[in-house]
Amino acid sequence: MALTKYKLGDLIQQRREKNKDYDVPICGVTRDGFIPPKVERVDKKTFMVFYRNDFVFNATRMELNSIIFNNVHDKGLCSPLYSMFYVTKEDILMPEYLNLYIKRSEFARRCGMLGFGSAHHKVTVDDLAEIEINLPPLPIQQKFVAVYNAMLANQRAYEHGLDDLKLTCDAYIERLRREMPYTAIGEYIEQGDERNTALNYGVDSVKGVSIEKRFIKTKADMKGVSLAPYLLVEPDAFAFVTITSRNGGKISLAHNNSSDTYICSSSYVVFRVSQKDKLIASYLKIFFNRPEFDRYARFHSWGSAREAFGWEDMKDVKIPIPDISVQQSIVNIYTAYLTRREINEKLKAQIKDICPILIKGSLEEAGI
Repeated sequence: MALTKYKLGDLIQQRREKNKDYDVPICGVTRDGFIPPKVERVDKKTFMVFYRNDFVFNATRMELNSIIFNNVHDKGLCSPLYSMFYVTKEDILMPEYLNLYIKRSEFARRCGMLGFGSAHHKVTVDDLAEIEINLPPLPIQQKFVAVYNAMLANQRAYEHGLDDLKLTCDAYIERLRREMPYTAIGEYIEQGDERNTALNYGVDSVKGVSIEKRFIKTKADMKGVSLAPYLLVEPDAFAFVTITSRNGGKISLAHNNSSDTYICSSSYVVFRVSQKDKLIASYLKIFFNRPEFDRYARFHSWGSAREAFGWEDMKDVKIPIPDISVQQSIVNIYTAYLTRREINEKLKAQIKDICPILIKGSLEEAGI
């Protein structure tokens, strides 16, 4: 067996089919997959049709690998700004194998070079057609595609179980919301005002807070800044930014679930759960992470030029507070969900990283 070199243009053809009022999904394209359209009500007459096993791509984002192999929809619609092509000689090139070839960083870099010099940094199907590709025989393509598909099937099965776990947690919380009285959290929490006056914590301990409800490395220029006034955020404590007007409707708040003590700007508010026998901090965090809390904080912000949600507002937040054992059960489910979500993200990253390995392996096997 040996490799054979082809121009991609000899194996693919551009699809240019305008919509004929098909009642099918409308899709946007990112490097990670199809996404819903940003505008729900659109004129479908201008849209283009794509089919199963077509490749759909954003011509101005190819250096970011914004191209999707459609193995999801039998038929779909996309913006006329996108381009589509399909494999015409499947006896030479499997569409699934071409997908492995495309989903590599090497291909994205090649597309970046192809689009260089264009006013809009645009890559066309004609540009792609000029790419030369070494292909192993079809049986070898099938072998390595099967490896990829097996990994993808395992990841998707894992992700499906992840969704079920999230639904279980959400259903549990919704049941509490319906059946239990709401209690203000003010009597269960206390504000923290411990400062880094002894300078026990340095720049590496400085954290900011994101709208994704996480502590992040500070983006501030810390050169020459005194860390003495910075607030301590001890393990199991919370910190939040009071200004809400610039956060896209979300409040920047995070829970320190690590064993390390962080420090943050004195403009933040730091607090902790004071009655740990009645309220678990991780249970409280679950409510803070829900979109309903973001809407609540945004609605209850005050001010004009810069709207704020402060400490007194936080104390007025009301949630259902069941028995501590019930709280712990919910926390256990949510913790399992977060752990599995992290594993799922690692699985997806591994699948992405496996594409160049599979292509390399198939070429080496064919070259023997």
